[in-house]
Amino acid sequence: MATKKAGGTAKNLRDSNPKYLGIKLYDGQKAQAGSVLVRQRGTKVLAGKNVMVGKDHTLFSVKKGTVKYGTKRKTKYDGQVKKYKIVNVI
Repeated sequence: MATKKAGGTAKNLRDSNPKYLGIKLYDGQKAQAGSVLVRQRGTKVLAGKNVMVGKDHTLFSVKKGTVKYGTKRKTKYDGQVKKYKIVNVI
């Protein structure tokens, strides 16, 4: 005879750590050289002047300045026009 009642297993008790994605410096804020502007999965926001893209699509500042966000219209290969967000450091 069993001395314990059958309990079963818990399969949904695991969770991953938060990734803290999103905009880190907003429009008009001061950026130092090397400061992270946007953490993202894929290039949802494009890099503009004085901004570079890291290997995980993180946007970071190359020079010291003020952060400015805007939009850019791009024509795709099939003629479709799409608006993209773009970040500059001026």
